Amino acid sequence: MPIRQMKESSEQHLVIKTHMQSSINQPQKHHKTAQNGKGPPQPLQESSNTKPPNQTSPPAKNRGRRRGRGGRKSDQGDVCMRPSSRPCTVVHKPVVNPIGDLLSTTSNGPIETGKNVCEMGMGLGFPTSSKSLSFARRPGYGQVGSKCIVKANHFLAELPDKDLNQYDVTITPEVTSRSLNRAIMAELVRLYKESDLGTRLPAYDGRKSLYTAGKLPFAWKEFAIKLVDAEDGIGGPRRERQYKVVIKFVARANLFHLGQFLAGKRADAPQEALQILDIVLRELSTKRYCPVGRSFFSPDIRAPQRLGDGLESWCGFYQSIRPTQMGLSLNIDMASAAFIEPLPVIEFVAQLLGKDVLSRPLSDSDRVKIKKGLRGVKVEVTHRGSVRRKYRVSGLTSQPTRELVFPVDDISTMKSVVEYFQEMYGFTIQHTHLPCLQVGNQKKANYLPMEACKIVEGQRYTKRLNERQITALLKVTCQRPRDRENDILQTVQHNAYDQDPYAKEFGIKISEKLASVEARILPAPWLKYHETGKEKDCLPQVGQWNMMNKKMINGMTVSRWACINFSRSVQESVARGFCNELAQMCQVSGMEFNSEPVIPIYSARPEHVEKALKHVYHAYTNKTKGKELELLLAILPDNNGSLYGDLKRICETDLGLISQCCLSKHVFKISKQYLANVSLKINVKMGGRNTVLLDAISCRIPLVSDIPTIIFGADVTHPENGEDSSPSIAAVVASQDWPEVTKYAGLVCAQAHRQELIQDLYKTWQDPVRGTVSGGMIRDLLISFRKATGQKPLRIIFYRDGVSEGQFYQVLLYELDAIRKACASLEPNYQPPVTFIVVQKRHHTRLFANNHRDRTSTDRSGNILPGTVVDSKICHPTEFDFYLCSHAGIQVESLFLRCNLS
Repeated sequence: MPIRQMKESSEQHLVIKTHMQSSINQPQKHHKTAQNGKGPPQPLQESSNTKPPNQTSPPAKNRGRRRGRGGRKSDQGDVCMRPSSRPCTVVHKPVVNPIGDLLSTTSNGPIETGKNVCEMGMGLGFPTSSKSLSFARRPGYGQVGSKCIVKANHFLAELPDKDLNQYDVTITPEVTSRSLNRAIMAELVRLYKESDLGTRLPAYDGRKSLYTAGKLPFAWKEFAIKLVDAEDGIGGPRRERQYKVVIKFVARANLFHLGQFLAGKRADAPQEALQILDIVLRELSTKRYCPVGRSFFSPDIRAPQRLGDGLESWCGFYQSIRPTQMGLSLNIDMASAAFIEPLPVIEFVAQLLGKDVLSRPLSDSDRVKIKKGLRGVKVEVTHRGSVRRKYRVSGLTSQPTRELVFPVDDISTMKSVVEYFQEMYGFTIQHTHLPCLQVGNQKKANYLPMEACKIVEGQRYTKRLNERQITALLKVTCQRPRDRENDILQTVQHNAYDQDPYAKEFGIKISEKLASVEARILPAPWLKYHETGKEKDCLPQVGQWNMMNKKMINGMTVSRWACINFSRSVQESVARGFCNELAQMCQVSGMEFNSEPVIPIYSARPEHVEKALKHVYHAYTNKTKGKELELLLAILPDNNGSLYGDLKRICETDLGLISQCCLSKHVFKISKQYLANVSLKINVKMGGRNTVLLDAISCRIPLVSDIPTIIFGADVTHPENGEDSSPSIAAVVASQDWPEVTKYAGLVCAQAHRQELIQDLYKTWQDPVRGTVSGGMIRDLLISFRKATGQKPLRIIFYRDGVSEGQFYQVLLYELDAIRKACASLEPNYQPPVTFIVVQKRHHTRLFANNHRDRTSTDRSGNILPGTVVDSKICHPTEFDFYLCSHAGIQVESLFLRCNLS
């Protein structure tokens, strides 16, 4: 993403915000092309292997174990960080490093790699507000790599030539529904456009703001709007509701400011003007389609595909106006989402339960599943001809329809639901053994028979999809780049922005051509393997390579291991054969791996996972008299539900075991490629290295190889939608070797629900004996680095995932402050320079080959080549960002990072 340079009093930090560009690709076979006789660059200095890190962590009940060799806890004693005793010789040669490449020049001239940049940030002091942080302008453009032209799904937008005015909207009584707000304002515009509104066609955000091109004839005005309520209660006529709407002038957007910003003459973005333009361009699509966030969906764009259990996928498009170096850009991308299928409720229930519900009574578990699946879903009645009133389901009756009665008058005369529908509507309820839907609130709930209801179209499913549904959705969304490009162009043409009345009203013009952008393809890095293998080094081809004729550069030893089988379909002989093949593959790949398990393979049922794991653990302990079990292999059923998560939780937090899970389908198949992949995972989990960058051990990586550098990675995972109480999980990993920067240790910590700021980066608490004690994940990992390498980090590179643009300042301010405090707690005046990088994968920029027929510029699936970097034209006007295709695509599109450095 952009590279931003922060100024904090007298010190500066480089903060990177990284975005990954997504594309999706068909699986590709490994292949090698001729290397024109070129060999790998010769290393100038081989570094000795470092021992696995001794890991520390402060006492915290919500702290998880660090991956690697064990998870011991720190005694919290202060550790003095001594200077490095193993400097690395820096060779100034071209290297493959997009960040180093981008940092190689500044607006004031070149920076000597590893010197000037390293001298920044050595002062002490913590920012107290976002005002103490400022982002530097882009220092220059990268030069490394072969240049090429790619196309981006950005469409140039001309700046409007009219004044943009904002008005405040107040609706009384207050309305919380955006759709109802829009209905009220649409009625107001229909009634008063030609008169009170002075023929203006306003754009409305659905809440409090109205925008116009030019001023309205008034600064303040009140309107009375009558609207028929289409979702009134059962039995009565539709009521007409009256609303008071007050429109009041607020401000005029500064388009000159926006022009200056786009020209790179101002650093602060005029968010108000950008927001108005975005709302204007979304107005017509909001009326045509089903809006979800910044995307729009419709069953008419492409035929919906069933996902199972009453869900279907809808195709749609994402749209956003963005400031770029080429000017205003409209970013259009294809999108897909799961929607509830508009089925008769009985058919939906049958799909949900996976069985016939017309002839069989429902069990208690069936009722719970139906209630969970239908709660909050909007349905419409079908028993009243053309009257299709809509209601939202609040629950499910515990009794079947035939047993339900309710009072029909003030003296509590009771009538059955079956009689009521027959007498009132002439509707005979056929399936009286089924429960009724409850609609309305708890005080006044009404009953609707399932067979008299149909699910309303256009309701997005926001809960978690199961594995089968995810697989089905991926099949629908998987597209080759050329197909995706054509769909995007067709969407732009179908939207016909030149005919959009709102775009016309505001004077906005949108190009129908994809932006052509200059890109660079960085050369692939050489990989170093063990000297005893036939191939000692490797140059990846099109982002791919394999382990044939290679051995792990640091293979670990596994002497004591056990296996537990949770799959009924896998016989003991099959499991034994698989384990034997896996052990051989580990040996061939460079590990010392005992061919036989310490105890016989143990079979157990998935529901007894905790009991089975503890049985194996204690059986092993009794046999070996307390020696550590180094590895546990686990064979799982293909569809294992919560088994995988339960197993990992118990092994990691209760037993302290390193585990490797394998699905039964792979156990039966025994593919050499699969075994090789698993052996690589096992070696890393045991603390080994599979390969290292040749430039790393030769000390040729800018801003990494010159002085001891630690690289962090951090992310926060939030609970799924609808889960209101579960904590968010923060995870931080950090490199534990230098100059290789290959081995990583990690810590996890639970924190407040949906809290994006990582709370446990640095913390202090009061100890009755020692007083104030410092701790936190950053501090622990810095200590671990020093114990593993014998050196203190003199530079910190911090990769942060999952931060939206709106949260960037807040996360940067809080987390950089925590990093600084963690450093200062270890040693007075210890303040190494920090590069803070935010990586964004879920952006919507897509890059396509300029010529899909040119096989030299694409891979076999038609994707642009891995290593492609874009840092101009579609990037931010002033901030330091870039897009990077970081590796080859597994599906039809390759994954792109958008990086923003600050």
